[in-house]
Amino acid sequence: MLLAANIVSVLKNVFAVLYLITVFSICLMIVFENRNPVKTLAWLLVILFVPVAGLFIYIVFGRNYRKQKIFSRKSQADSFRLAASAKRQEMMLPLMLSEESEAVRSKEHLIHLMLRNSNSLLTLDNRIDLLVNGCETFPSMLEAIRSAQEFIHLEFYRIEPDNLGMQFSELMKLKARQGVKVRILYDDVGSWNLRKPYLKDMRAAGVQIFPYMPVRFPSFSSRINYRNHRKILVVDGKVGFVGGLNIADKYIYGLPGLGPWVDTHLRLEGEAVAALNSVFISDWDFVSGEELHSDISPGQVSRTGNRCLVQVASSGPDTDWATIMQVYFSSISTAKSSIYLTSPYFSPDQSLLTALKTAGLSGVDVRMIFPRYGDSILANWNTRSYITELLEAGVRIFLYENGFIHSKYLLVDNVFSSVGSPNVDVRSFDLDFEVTALIYDDNFAVRLGALFAEDQKNCREILLNEWIKRKRKERYKESMARIFGPLY
Repeated sequence: MLLAANIVSVLKNVFAVLYLITVFSICLMIVFENRNPVKTLAWLLVILFVPVAGLFIYIVFGRNYRKQKIFSRKSQADSFRLAASAKRQEMMLPLMLSEESEAVRSKEHLIHLMLRNSNSLLTLDNRIDLLVNGCETFPSMLEAIRSAQEFIHLEFYRIEPDNLGMQFSELMKLKARQGVKVRILYDDVGSWNLRKPYLKDMRAAGVQIFPYMPVRFPSFSSRINYRNHRKILVVDGKVGFVGGLNIADKYIYGLPGLGPWVDTHLRLEGEAVAALNSVFISDWDFVSGEELHSDISPGQVSRTGNRCLVQVASSGPDTDWATIMQVYFSSISTAKSSIYLTSPYFSPDQSLLTALKTAGLSGVDVRMIFPRYGDSILANWNTRSYITELLEAGVRIFLYENGFIHSKYLLVDNVFSSVGSPNVDVRSFDLDFEVTALIYDDNFAVRLGALFAEDQKNCREILLNEWIKRKRKERYKESMARIFGPLY
């Protein structure tokens, strides 16, 4: 008995020493990463004052994969070729913009930024349809898939095996049997409900379908927190779709207790489709191991005859820069007249929050639409925690009341627009794989501005003198939710 007790005591001491060595090593690693001092201190406190669990939380949620290069760079040959093309465009940019309006030329610095931080090539010949809600988006997608002759590239965060999911599945199986190359990527966490029979049925029909970064032990800790949030559909290189909608019935019918699902998507024709396809190809190479050529032949690209400038921007933990966050920050901090922003979740880093407040204090017309009620209680309270300081800076806040608004778009100075998958939060800008269309066009801006005005009609504006009178209990909830903002 005494011997057993001694062994247990020795083992406890060994584990204690090993734990202390591990904690010390990780603390040193966090310090040497040279992060924002506030983040560094926060993680040090979590590890030091939450024994064992703190280590687990850091391993899953805290590591900086962009700096550590854990994610292998995808399609290196394509990256080198894109870099050369981006350099050429930088030199030719004044000439390329010479025919544009003064408003478009005023955003030249944003185009330069995206050429340098992500090799996002500027495309000139494009036609864009603004699709509102699932009732416009899904019929347009299904029509494009029916017309496919060569390939269908589909990549979504969430695909549900419900009525809409089965409708997409049956059509894609049909096209695969007809000889069309059908390639599908889905996020393993977002599409958790996809079961083996659904996948087996698709593969039996000739559909190539892969999960993005499947969450399995022992790779759980390096994968669970980094998800593919992109929504991409490219058909034959002629038509492309990007935006905020996933494939599930709720995106048509809404959610019980929340009402209609309000969202925004784009249908693209022209040169931007090739850029969108390149994002898919890069992800496909990474997941499947199959090296596809990302170039689309000139015959595949639809010549629209419509001059509309578009850059397709993607970001994720595999990129050198937080590219989408940077273009949001730059566009907001250099805005001259107006900033209209819609996001279902709002948890910005300090730089973006400061840019918005500075714009408001500078007299820029800053308006933001958030959902009054959301599909995540924590995220909703977290969003509300920022309202007071935004209102104090002169930002106008509107809460959407006619359903759940899930749209993710930005309109600056009635000329620069972004419509895509990223939310305005730390997760989208730093942790998840995202994609958005950056549009430099007066005409499209008018359409997006009209949509914002329509959405605003279904909102109640929050006034500072009323907001500060809310119950103390609500303020406590907001403050607690804000602590966990980066985790959801």
